[in-house]
Amino acid sequence: MVGCGVAGVSQGFVLKTEFIPAKHRAVLLPLASIFWMMGSMLIILLGMLVVPFLGWRWMIRISVTPSIILIFLFKFIPESARYNVSAGNTEAAVKTLQRIAKMNRACLPPGCLVEPAARERGSWKTLLSPSLRRTSLLLWYSWFVASFAYYGSVLGSSELLEKNLLCVTNADQEHRVKHHHEDGRCYCIPFGFNDYQTLLISCLGEVALVPLNIGLLSVFGRKSSLTVLQLMAAILFLLVNICTSMFGFTVLLFLLRSVVSMNFNVVYIYTAEVYPTVARSLGMGFCTSFSRIGGMIAPFIAQVLMSRSVILALCPFAVACAVCAVGNFLMPIETKGRALLQNS
Repeated sequence: MVGCGVAGVSQGFVLKTEFIPAKHRAVLLPLASIFWMMGSMLIILLGMLVVPFLGWRWMIRISVTPSIILIFLFKFIPESARYNVSAGNTEAAVKTLQRIAKMNRACLPPGCLVEPAARERGSWKTLLSPSLRRTSLLLWYSWFVASFAYYGSVLGSSELLEKNLLCVTNADQEHRVKHHHEDGRCYCIPFGFNDYQTLLISCLGEVALVPLNIGLLSVFGRKSSLTVLQLMAAILFLLVNICTSMFGFTVLLFLLRSVVSMNFNVVYIYTAEVYPTVARSLGMGFCTSFSRIGGMIAPFIAQVLMSRSVILALCPFAVACAVCAVGNFLMPIETKGRALLQNS
């Protein structure tokens, strides 16, 4: 049930994309990651303050509160005018446009909104039509890798900190090897303050490079940005394995989380832009499904395999990112500056 709820996040991104003009999407859509970062930092702080005293169940109970509040806030969010037009509900679309015009202290242009209802709306066959087949197949793999790499970086970093599997050259007592009093590889050691601090710093990396992300999108476009970010992620996954100090590890983790988060943000933007309105939500839903497959596989690599060998666990992430970079380069459509399409 939690997974079903999480899958709905992508539809909010689609709705936001359909409201933002093309010239502002490269700036406003990446800024959404700031709120993602705020939520991530809140969870880390909850873990620091709640888990040691009340346990993880109370952390879950507290963290679900914003979702409950959001249920009551949904009624204040207007429906997309593009969706209403494609569904044949032009009257509702006009009301939404009038509301926007009133907020902007402007007037709608004279005339009537005339647009036939889309016949192909909601059909999965649209995603595999000749004009979108190659894009869809490459996007499904790109989303798989985006989620695989993101959760690999998050879970892998916590695993390295928890069990101290990292080669730390100037380790203090808290970060010394702890295997000597444990019988097996699968065990849990509570995080200390420094561990939470490292996670908070790496979490900041998810938004620290937002200006760079905006620059990449505005100058080089979506395809080139995805290619560069995946190549950088592949390199950083391998660099995390090097012997370094805790400071060096934190810096590498900071950069890795930055690049992986930027890639996830760009693939969200590209997917919402490349599909027409008649298939935008459906296309995003399919892509999200493939990303969840990557998210399901990531723990077996980043946690189970990590306990056996750090380099063996990091290599699959690096290889997947490198292959994905090639796939992103072969994407047939660039959406930079392109208006959102209504029909395929």
